Amino acid sequence: MSADTQDPAVSDPAQPVTSKANEAVSPSSKIAHFPADKPLELDSGVELGPWQIAYETYGTLNADKSNAIVVCHALTGDQYAASTNPVTGKPGWWSLMVGPGKPIDTNHYFIICANVLGGCLGTTGPASINPETGEPYGLSLPVVTIRDMVRSQARLIDHLGIDTLFAVIGGSMGGMQVLQWAASYPERVFAAVPIAAAARHTSQNIAFHEVGRQAIMADPDWRAGNYIQENVRPTKGLAVARMAAHVTYMSDESLHQKFGRNLQDRDKVTFGFDADFQIESYLRHQGMTFVDRFDANSYLYVTRAMDYFDLAKEFGSVRDAFKDTKTRFCVMSFTSDWLFPTSESRRIVKALNAAAANVSFVEIESDRGHDAFLLNVPEMFDTIRGFMTGAARARGIPAPGEEAGA
Repeated sequence: MSADTQDPAVSDPAQPVTSKANEAVSPSSKIAHFPADKPLELDSGVELGPWQIAYETYGTLNADKSNAIVVCHALTGDQYAASTNPVTGKPGWWSLMVGPGKPIDTNHYFIICANVLGGCLGTTGPASINPETGEPYGLSLPVVTIRDMVRSQARLIDHLGIDTLFAVIGGSMGGMQVLQWAASYPERVFAAVPIAAAARHTSQNIAFHEVGRQAIMADPDWRAGNYIQENVRPTKGLAVARMAAHVTYMSDESLHQKFGRNLQDRDKVTFGFDADFQIESYLRHQGMTFVDRFDANSYLYVTRAMDYFDLAKEFGSVRDAFKDTKTRFCVMSFTSDWLFPTSESRRIVKALNAAAANVSFVEIESDRGHDAFLLNVPEMFDTIRGFMTGAARARGIPAPGEEAGA
């Protein structure tokens, strides 16, 4: 779920390139604007309008518009899947996966990645300006859901003149969006790849999110969500939220391999509360660099959207969510992921099998924890490359290394 997981474990913080606040209102990426008379109907019953969605594209859309892939980002991700993030100056969060000659090959496919509704890099979110007040929405923005996020993406796809998608792919919260896409718009999704995801958020995961939200709201500078207007930022609370969440993205084995009980720049403990251990220094680094690129209120909104996600509640059962689907699925999990364990993926696969769906399932051996989907995991790359090739052949479009009509 971390969009800036690094190998090696600790890296120097990047200097911000542009203002996070400016990117929230006028992003460097493409923007689709929807006026007040074309509102977005939300699950809460509110009509949101005007609204906008920020997105990036990679590759070229073919003549019959049959090679479009939507990449859905995770909790703290953004639209910059394979391009430089304008706030951090870092490479795209999935640049290992998306690009020329990569598993999601931009030489052959047209990739669309949008910032989620409720985000903070250009899509309407709590840091966006409320046209009725001229001030940032803050907590006056209606609470959004995963289905609202996908609904906004579908409106973007309509705006781009694309009827059906070749594939939708994403990990973690991105995987939830993939499942919602396939359930809500089965006729528009030819292939779906949910990675390290689940059909609903567990009570344990909701609990972790609540710890993070309470850390933010307990920061005196949160100011009941009005910190932008008051020219302060709840950096301490947001950093603590990030630190707590980041632990859940890793595995015990990966933490042990990276840090063990090694001390940070010292030969012995200080008998104080500085960062004696490397793991403490790493988490503090993760927390403080995170506040440079993410909005605290967006963290509240997006975590809440994940908490509300429950396909069985929405459709009656997960099986019924995919009744009569023609979508081809590839479900993936990682052995060391305890945040979204393999058992959750198996529940999805079981429901898809019961719905007579075309589904394949791969559990990938990895000691990297939940964040493995963002890292260099060759088996994941090979699986996605192979699935995309098979789906392209079934779709009747050229796959990488194949000529049209071959």
